[in-house]
Amino acid sequence: MARGWLGQWMGLWLTGLLLLAGNALAQRVEGDRAAAQGAYEAEVPVHNQTDGERDKAFARALAQVLGNVTGDRGAAARGGVREELAKAKNYVDGYDYRQDEGVSATGAPSFQTTLVVRFKPADVDDLVAMLGLPSWPLPHPKPVLWLGIDDGSGPRLVGLGQANAARSALDQAKLRGYALGLPAGNAAEQAAIGAIWRGDTAAVTALSKRYSPPMQLIGKLRRSGSGWVADWTFVDNGKVLGSWQSSNVDARRAMAGGADGAADALFKRYARAGSSGTPGVYRVQVLGIHGTDDYLRLAGYLDSVSIVRRVVPVSANPDRLELDLELTTGVANFSKYVARGSVLSVVPAGDADSSASAISIYQMAGG
Repeated sequence: MARGWLGQWMGLWLTGLLLLAGNALAQRVEGDRAAAQGAYEAEVPVHNQTDGERDKAFARALAQVLGNVTGDRGAAARGGVREELAKAKNYVDGYDYRQDEGVSATGAPSFQTTLVVRFKPADVDDLVAMLGLPSWPLPHPKPVLWLGIDDGSGPRLVGLGQANAARSALDQAKLRGYALGLPAGNAAEQAAIGAIWRGDTAAVTALSKRYSPPMQLIGKLRRSGSGWVADWTFVDNGKVLGSWQSSNVDARRAMAGGADGAADALFKRYARAGSSGTPGVYRVQVLGIHGTDDYLRLAGYLDSVSIVRRVVPVSANPDRLELDLELTTGVANFSKYVARGSVLSVVPAGDADSSASAISIYQMAGG
C-alpha cells in the first residue's frame, strides 16, 4: 500500500528505503508445570522451541485470548484482526514452556511441548476497542455443569469426585474463557439424574440453588449407534437461554459441544457490542513533515496499521500533509491506535486551525 501512494509523490519527496526495527520480545521463562490462568493467558501446542515456531504460536494464542475476552468464537475472523495476529508478539507480556508426557497408540511414551503465553491485558483491551470487537465483561460466570452419562449401563450423574469423566467439557470451557463447576454429587444430587434425563430443568434449577451463580448447563450424554449424542440446555436464573445437541463418534468431543454452546449463550446474553465506528474514507492532516525521512516513516507506519486499507495523498506543503484514509472502522478508533504508538500523536481539536475543524489532525513525533 505504501509504495502505491509513494509513487504519486515522486515530485514532492525523494524516495528511499524504510527500515523497520523489530519489537523487543518478552523474556522467556521456562517452567515445568506452567499453566494458563485467566482470560488473558492461553496454551498452544508447539513442535519445538524455535523462534519461528514460537511466533506462529503467539498468533494462535492471541486469537484464543481474543475469543476469551470477547466471548466471540469468530473474533479472529473479524476485520483487521488477522493483521494484528501477525504482530502478536507485540502484545506478549511473557511465556513459559511445558512438557506433557502421555502414551501413544502403540503404548510408547509420547511428549507434547506446550507454550503458555501471558498477554498484556491493557494492550489486548485497547486492541478490542480499536477494532470495535464485542466485549464480554469480566469476571466471567462459573455455571454448574449437571451432566448425566449413560454408557449402556444406566444414566449416572457426574459429580465433583468424577471430574475426570467431564474433563473435555471443563477444558473446552477454559478454552472459551470461562469455567464450569460440578455439583458435589451427594445422594440428593445423584437422585437428580431422573430430572436431567426427562428434561425437567425446573427441578435441576431448584436443586442447584446452593451454588452460585444461578446458572446451570444441563446435559445428558448417551450412546447412539457407533457414536455418542448429547442434549444440552443452558439455564440462567431460571430462564432457558438455549438448547442444542452435539454428537460425535468420540464421547469427549460430543461432551465439549456443551461447553461451546454455553459460551455462545453467555456471549449472546452478556457481551456488549463494540463501537467500531463507520468504515469509510476520512480526511486527515499530519503536521511536522520536514523531509524525506519523516515522509517515509509515516508511509511505513500507515502501511502497518491493520485498520488502514488505502492511503490517497490530497495536498502537501513543507510542514503539512493532507491524506484521505480508507478505514475499516471509524476515525476515532484510528486515533486510539495512534495513541498507542510513538510515530503520531493526536492534536486536540482546540489546538487545530479553525478552517480544519472537521478534519482529524495528527502530529509527527519529533516534528
